[in-house]
Amino acid sequence: MKHFWLLTAIILMSSAPVFAQNTVKIGGTITDENGNPIELATIRLEGTAIGTVSNLKGRYSLKFESRDSVTVIFSMLGYQTRKRKLVSPKGNISLNIILPPMNFELGEVSVTERRRQTGTIQQIETKQNRLAPDASGGSIESVIATQAGVSSNNELSSQYNVRGGSFDENMVYVNGIEIYRPLLIRSGQQEGLSFINPDMMQSVGFSTGGYEAKYGDKMSSVLDITYKKPERLEGSASVSLLGASAYVGIAGKKLTWTNGIRYKTNQYLLGTLDTKGEYDPRYIDYQTYLNWTPSKRWEVGVIGNISENRYNFQPEDRYTRFGTLSNVREFKVYFEGQEKDLFRTLFGTAYTTYHLNEQNSITLQASAFHTKEQETYDITGQYWLNALDGGLQTDGNTSEDETSETIGVGTYMEHARNYLTADVQSYSLIGRHRLKSHSLQWGAEFKRERIKDRMREWEMRDSAGYSMPHTPEGPELFYTLRSRNETDSKRYSFYLQDTYRFRSTAGLFTLTAGVRGSYWDWNKEFIFSPRASLALIPSFNENFTLRVAAGVYYQAPFYKEFRDTTQIDGVATVSLNRDIRSQRSLHFVAGGDYNFRAMNRPFRFSMEMYYKALSNLIPYNIDNVRISYYGCNISKGYATGIDMKLFGEFVPGTDSWLTFSLMKTEEKINGQWLPRPTDQRYRLSLYFTDYFPGSRKWKMNLKGTLAGGLPFGPPHSGREAAVFRTSPYRRVDIGMSRCLIDRSERENPRGIRSLWLGIDIFNLLNISNVNSYYWVTDTRNNQFAVPNYLTSRQINVRLLLDF
Repeated sequence: MKHFWLLTAIILMSSAPVFAQNTVKIGGTITDENGNPIELATIRLEGTAIGTVSNLKGRYSLKFESRDSVTVIFSMLGYQTRKRKLVSPKGNISLNIILPPMNFELGEVSVTERRRQTGTIQQIETKQNRLAPDASGGSIESVIATQAGVSSNNELSSQYNVRGGSFDENMVYVNGIEIYRPLLIRSGQQEGLSFINPDMMQSVGFSTGGYEAKYGDKMSSVLDITYKKPERLEGSASVSLLGASAYVGIAGKKLTWTNGIRYKTNQYLLGTLDTKGEYDPRYIDYQTYLNWTPSKRWEVGVIGNISENRYNFQPEDRYTRFGTLSNVREFKVYFEGQEKDLFRTLFGTAYTTYHLNEQNSITLQASAFHTKEQETYDITGQYWLNALDGGLQTDGNTSEDETSETIGVGTYMEHARNYLTADVQSYSLIGRHRLKSHSLQWGAEFKRERIKDRMREWEMRDSAGYSMPHTPEGPELFYTLRSRNETDSKRYSFYLQDTYRFRSTAGLFTLTAGVRGSYWDWNKEFIFSPRASLALIPSFNENFTLRVAAGVYYQAPFYKEFRDTTQIDGVATVSLNRDIRSQRSLHFVAGGDYNFRAMNRPFRFSMEMYYKALSNLIPYNIDNVRISYYGCNISKGYATGIDMKLFGEFVPGTDSWLTFSLMKTEEKINGQWLPRPTDQRYRLSLYFTDYFPGSRKWKMNLKGTLAGGLPFGPPHSGREAAVFRTSPYRRVDIGMSRCLIDRSERENPRGIRSLWLGIDIFNLLNISNVNSYYWVTDTRNNQFAVPNYLTSRQINVRLLLDF
């Protein structure tokens, strides 16, 4: 036995060098041109399934059996691929690789490949959209409204619906802080500037569903905005017939400071409405963002906003024609009175971040929001409803062969004294940690809400006794509402989520999973939301990205949702429902992207299918942009559909896209299935950018929308009465811009960088889109829905300066 073990040991020792010579180990670091490590870069052997990925520091290690020659491929999305051929490799080999960025040269334009969407948040490029025609004054929401799954049928409003949800189901974050909007606004005419200042934006993330646990408790979408930190002194200014804006960014070694001021007036646009009068809307907004980095470990930031929207209106008369070619109706109104509205908001947030090291940080954040809102009006209208027999005219005059028969005469008076103040304070602690292939985030938040509401509304109608409510004791008001309420509540919430990236023979996976919990002391309700998403870049074809997501999403009630209205003796009184529960939505999303090249240019086709199971719903009605809730959980429903988007360079060096969506959403109320107010069955949107032939100084931007009609019914009635649908929404806006000065290609330009002069044509085809309806009754007790049309064709001139 001694000789046997001695012989075995000699054989193993002599064969060890042979085994070592047959095994090859390569390793090193992958960096970019600036020496920064590139994580998750792919290293694989050509023609085999052998491969690995780099770690957070860009390091990698790969073992394989030696062969005559082997080609090692180094690749990463957004970077050029590099190959190294090794001839008869042996032992340990050190191989450090530099990956340059991926650039496609197209004439004088350099287009960089965009990052893949491996999560539920898509990044939206907005730099080239500054020259786009926009009746709302250049808001980011107008770009969001052209995305797949998003709809907006009112060019005067910045609100939008996502996959069958209401305006109130969308979250907006700026630098991680949730943003609120005024509560009393009832029409797009009253809306001023949205909170987001497009001049101060650095990045825009948007999700139409299945989003991460770190985002709050709402059911439809997330718009995540990050304000920029300038690297040098920069600024811009713009002026148009719709208003003006100015921006200045200051950069130092440890301090960055951005300031933006905006002024908007849509008086010019409102002059195209059917209701004529003296419009005096004034909207002004100032924002500032200060970031201070005293050391590598500490970072301090402050964001402040002051906004005041005033809407004053003295109506004079209105003329509206509606109906069909063979059945034309004419609605004339002469007004007295006025409307005065004020919406003043203050917002401030401060945060401090401590970086333990490159992989770990903790942030303490505090914010405060205050709004003071006043809506007051006394308006009397004398109206005539006529039936016309003859040619259809559009100028408000009756043709010679046209006869008119008066079928309704009446008077109405509308009165409101609505006052609301709201204060929301929040304090949060957020942690971020990176552990190898894991990215861990957690957070805890305390929020206090105080709201004071005083509302008094009524409407009187007198139509020769046939439509005015009356009793033996005398006439009654057509509609009256009283509300006098105050709330003081607290919310507690937390979240924990992890993003794990790993590679297998199937491809590169990105798994994001997390949970979110919230407690509200108003109704003593605790809600728990698990959420997860998985993305795959398959190894058989890296041009594909496949995604699935699922989760439980709650709509924690805010003030309007739990206002329960009861009617006693003709008077509607508002009380607050303490038994209200959060609405719930179960999201199931599946889709993906396909990146390809056509005409030697990059394109991306995206498609997502979704189903949302809805329960504990609070039904609501929509009038213009005002949402009136039932105030109790009495229905359930669903939303399902498919969204498609084709994005790419239809013209070299520009971004354009085409989206198409199909959707159906219903809810069950009192045993009857009804379409939800946002049940828009189809929507087609186009955003197209082009240059004039032979010149890059001329640029054209085109936006077009074709969308199905929405359900509607008589006012102050239940959802069961919403059996009609509006006409389809059709609109085309076009803008032409001329570059007068362009020094943007210079490395360090001084003074003016660029100057653009543009002209826009809103509603190019002059289509009369319907926003809402006013209901009147004729002498035979027939009801007519008189359409309230949106703006008609109008021209805007603008000037944009960058320095």
